Amino acid sequence: MKILVINCGSSSIKFEVFEGKDCRLIASGLLEKIGSPEARLRQKRRLDNGTFGTSEIVEPVADHAGGFALIGRVNARDEIIASESDLFGIGHRVVHGGELFQEPTLITGQVIAAIRRLIPLAPLHNPANLLGIEVLRESFPRVPQVAVFDTMFHQTLPPRAFHYALPYDLYEKYHVRRYGFHGTSHLFVAKEAARYLGRALEETNLITLHLGNGASAAAIQNGRSIDTSMGLTPLEGLVMGTRCGDIDPALHFYLLRQTGMSPEELEGLLNSRSGLKGLCGSNDMREILAWGEQGNERARLAVDLFCYRIRKTIGAYVAVLGRVDALVFTGGIGENAAVIREKVLEGMEHLGMTVDPQRNRNALGSVSEIQPENVMTNVGAKNLSPILVIQTDEELEIARQTIRVIEKAGS
Repeated sequence: MKILVINCGSSSIKFEVFEGKDCRLIASGLLEKIGSPEARLRQKRRLDNGTFGTSEIVEPVADHAGGFALIGRVNARDEIIASESDLFGIGHRVVHGGELFQEPTLITGQVIAAIRRLIPLAPLHNPANLLGIEVLRESFPRVPQVAVFDTMFHQTLPPRAFHYALPYDLYEKYHVRRYGFHGTSHLFVAKEAARYLGRALEETNLITLHLGNGASAAAIQNGRSIDTSMGLTPLEGLVMGTRCGDIDPALHFYLLRQTGMSPEELEGLLNSRSGLKGLCGSNDMREILAWGEQGNERARLAVDLFCYRIRKTIGAYVAVLGRVDALVFTGGIGENAAVIREKVLEGMEHLGMTVDPQRNRNALGSVSEIQPENVMTNVGAKNLSPILVIQTDEELEIARQTIRVIEKAGS
């Protein structure tokens, strides 16, 4: 059995193909610049010796239908997906499920209509996600397809955490509330952390930090998300690559009056030209850290602000959770930037969180501990929490959820 996992963007298609119930990765790829004469498909596939071979194709791709046709042609050539009968199911990442979807869902016409109604909550993401669903339902009409929502894991937030202090009828009429995102990643690393700690997920309290170009934190109590940093949209919360994160709401009105920008221009500013990029000119943390080492003060400011906001959020979530069984770093920055992990936890020994510099620098593999050695066996005595670096795998989680939903529907 093979599972195809799709993450469809406005001009890109990311995909992975898994085989068997253990979801062994056999192929993955990324098609970028859809709609241009220089669309680029990079793909890798597992070879007989267990390593991965890579290939690249550059050719015009007019639209998503053409993009999926190209991907299908390459997968057929490489004997990854030769025909519809090869597929057990297809899993789709969908960014916003609103309050309608609290679980992964078998895709039907009614589900598609519901996702379309949620477009006002995610105008940059849900339309692209729908494109992938509609094209693949037409291409593989007999293959069950499943929607896995970024907001799903955070549907357990209590009302005190998801409501805004606004007139209540705005929630009732327009669904204005905090939803949270990166839920598939937070859920995956929570499961991995509980397994590593030898605890049942339902008995585990965690603070998880998904740090990448998009960044969010989650407070997880007994395996359930009870607070998260993103809100109605992914703009709320931590400082991100191009998003500002938390700001004074009155700043919007001030900028509109002072600059003459339109609301659409202001929205673009806050989402695409703010965050790390707005502070120092780049949203690539590797580049920013290098600039900082060379004495660039704005790069240093960007790093300090990025880490400070995360540190404040950790403190808040310690207060919310009480007991923290582990703090987890994940995402492109969280997994790879040792200096960021160290700066985030500077001065947090009083909260039982500290980093061993050498273990932090040497963090490798799917799960690594970076707190001082033997802390996990002396948590009570030293009052220190395990600090884990876990490689996230949202596509693997989507594949597992897809299998579960399809099997449940067939039982």
